[in-house]
Amino acid sequence: MQFGIAIFPEKEVQDAANSWRVRHDPHYCHIPPHMTLREAEDWSDEQLQQAIQQIEAVAGQTAPFQVTFNRVSTFFPVSPVLYYALEDPAPVIRLHEAICSGPLAIAQSQYVYTPHVTIGQKMTEGELHDLHGKLKISQIHFTSHIDRVHLLYQTDQGAWTAYQSFQLQGSPTTNP
Repeated sequence: MQFGIAIFPEKEVQDAANSWRVRHDPHYCHIPPHMTLREAEDWSDEQLQQAIQQIEAVAGQTAPFQVTFNRVSTFFPVSPVLYYALEDPAPVIRLHEAICSGPLAIAQSQYVYTPHVTIGQKMTEGELHDLHGKLKISQIHFTSHIDRVHLLYQTDQGAWTAYQSFQLQGSPTTNP
């Protein structure tokens, strides 16, 4: 079974992202707007249990935090993805690094981890540049409180749903 780990921003961010995703993201119907902490992969039952223990440990040591989305950016030319970018990605990067250690360590990543909320993907180059140009001049300012991590699984129909959620319980001085 495919599993992945993500955090979901607050409703205001999801609503704004979905207003673009409905037309520009073929994954719109499969998963709400989110920030991926660990890419999806097939896990055995043993790997799933190890993942749950790792996420529980990290959540117990990580305090809830705020993030601010302040602009639209793109991964072009590497990938035709348009996304809401974070003003300060450090808290999400630290959470990603803590999650992706121990039994969830990633041997070799194909890219530098960049936390974001996708608003468009698999677009043509022209469509990407047109939409990026329009959104680049827009005022983007969304703040979201992050207080939990979600272990997700993919259903037989291709949708992603929560397998288990983990409340961030650390104090502000214990963030990894």
